[in-house]
Amino acid sequence: MTDLTATVLQLARLVAHPTISSDSNLALIDEVADHLKAHGARIEIFPDPTGQKANLWATFGPEAPGGLVLSAHSDVVPVDGQHWHTDPFELTEVSRGLAARGACDMKGFLACVLAKAPDLAAAARHMPVHVALTHDEEIGCHGAQALCAHLAARGAAPGLCIVGEPTLMQVIDGHKGCFEYHTRFTGLAGHGSAPDHGVNAIAFAVRYAAKLMELAEAFKADPPPGSRFDPPWTTINIGLLNGGFAPNVIPEEADLGWDMRPVRPGDGDLVKDTMAAFVRDALLPEMRRIHPGADIALEIEGEVRGLEPQEPNPARTLAMELTGANGAGTVAFGTEAGLFQSIGCATVVCGPGSIDQAHKADEWIAVDQLVKCLDFLGGLTERLASGRLPG
Repeated sequence: MTDLTATVLQLARLVAHPTISSDSNLALIDEVADHLKAHGARIEIFPDPTGQKANLWATFGPEAPGGLVLSAHSDVVPVDGQHWHTDPFELTEVSRGLAARGACDMKGFLACVLAKAPDLAAAARHMPVHVALTHDEEIGCHGAQALCAHLAARGAAPGLCIVGEPTLMQVIDGHKGCFEYHTRFTGLAGHGSAPDHGVNAIAFAVRYAAKLMELAEAFKADPPPGSRFDPPWTTINIGLLNGGFAPNVIPEEADLGWDMRPVRPGDGDLVKDTMAAFVRDALLPEMRRIHPGADIALEIEGEVRGLEPQEPNPARTLAMELTGANGAGTVAFGTEAGLFQSIGCATVVCGPGSIDQAHKADEWIAVDQLVKCLDFLGGLTERLASGRLPG
């Protein structure tokens, strides 16, 4: 069986597990664990507090500090409301490649790693090779945060990390952080003919959103010099506003969903501090003059730090040598890479498929991208076997 055939078979098995972030990933974790264990990996499974999800940490090679980790996440985004032409949880050959939810983001990379498991096991003689499979990346990287905290606590952080998110196998050494929030407004319902007798939750949410957009414009007008990101400034996006049920009723509740992607480390704190002061000094006093029980509450959906371009970065050096790239880039989307970097691990993002195909109906990955990833992993196993790794 060729590596590509094995990869496609693995991918078919992986996408058959509908591991939407709201659901359990345990069946997938168990299947991957059994496969890696059959090839000699030492397996650790770390359940989340609910017991319905888990992280997998599998290790080939010696019990030693450092080593290389190949990182993937198990969860996928929902298919609700999307018009698919094929079963989203059955791998289907289409004109452009292979279609299924998660085929690109990011079970394609995981399938390549599983197909290469025998080679990774044989090559891991000089240093350990770890496979990380985490939960809840799509909703705040909760699994990776827990895994990295665990690795740091026991002094077992790897030295190098490759996160296989879809980059068309281009080497990425930087991305913005991704901070996601819900701001929930509680006002006082009433008849639309008497707006002064109620507290319109949507109206205050709109004023809050306008303040966020003022900050967004200020960041746009003042990008950091030499920023490699596109766009080069910190961005703020209003993605959700829910509230009310009739035009003639004062809405009592509203939910504003928003995110920011900081470039400078202090930008995130600046936004949160500014908005907290605006709520404390302006919005809440006005709301509570009418209704003392009015409230505005910020809920953190996820705060995932970015991947900072660093010098030196032996993981970048390794990935560039394996791909033949003469440089590394940055992306706007977030990954778990910054979390591994935060525990002292040199990290890059490099994986098969394009982010343009992710999260959409009829998500797909090109077969030639799987081939390129297999070639990358083949070169990696040769380096591992000979002990020729940077760092």
